[in-house]
Amino acid sequence: MPYNEADAIAQTVHRQVLKLMGNRFEFSVVSDDAVWATARIEAAIAEIRRIEQLLTTFNDTSQTNEINRNAGIKPVKVDLEVFELIERSLKISQLTQGAFDITYGSIDKSLWNFDVNMTALPDPETARNSVKLINYRNVLLDSANCTVFLKEKGMRIGFGGIGKGYAADKAKHLLLVQGVKSGIVNAAGDLVTWGTQPNGKPWTIAIADPDQSTIPFSTLNISNMAIATSGNYEKYVFINGKKYSHTIDPVTGLPVSGIKSVSIICASAELADAMATPVMVMGVKVGLDLINQLKHVACIIIDDDNKIHCSHNINIK
Repeated sequence: MPYNEADAIAQTVHRQVLKLMGNRFEFSVVSDDAVWATARIEAAIAEIRRIEQLLTTFNDTSQTNEINRNAGIKPVKVDLEVFELIERSLKISQLTQGAFDITYGSIDKSLWNFDVNMTALPDPETARNSVKLINYRNVLLDSANCTVFLKEKGMRIGFGGIGKGYAADKAKHLLLVQGVKSGIVNAAGDLVTWGTQPNGKPWTIAIADPDQSTIPFSTLNISNMAIATSGNYEKYVFINGKKYSHTIDPVTGLPVSGIKSVSIICASAELADAMATPVMVMGVKVGLDLINQLKHVACIIIDDDNKIHCSHNINIK
């Protein structure tokens, strides 16, 4: 449809911010009708609450906790969407050679508080022991019966690395079905966009500066794309003058260093969310090599020396 200035004047962005899945979610819907826009946003919020009930580890009755409770005991029947999300998660684990792993839930949290009391890294053996139950290969799926079985007792899965992106994609899908032609769902920085701003231009997305996360270091004009950023500016610790991120390498059990932030841009918020952390774990060279092999996925990395590294297919302002 051609862009019409008269139509655009009536169109405005209706926004709502609230806490969902333990994070700040912001919904933006373009419409000339505030009541209609609010009703659409309410439907998207209900959808995310529904997903949260399935995936949360903070509620005993969630399917995730049911799987975890039965680790090493028996397979658990789950909803098809939970099964398929786990299936896609395991594919990303294979792709990233285990740098992304939903069985990170079994990590020994007592070692990693990332607060003022943390003054030294654990010794390598203690660190490796803390992650010994992390192994995506021990998640056994039975598609005929739609069951999930964690092979080892004490194993736990969690969707912290993919759940927000998945929820953002599902909310976008619901809003599209309900007739929202343009909007943004922002799940604590994992966001998905579609359509355009009321003036017909693409959405402008800011990428946070890792040293001062309230100030953007760059902006991107995107539409019908998603972006997710993983950074060490949210939670970290200095030990002997070196900064360590709260992101733990699932192989060594030690916190990663070398990268301040990773932003992944692609069509799906779920994939962007899931790829940001493993690139931090893999490091600049290996991470970029991987992204450069993937179609329609782009990446911006800021390393500890504030140097910017981009995948082949991106041009930043």
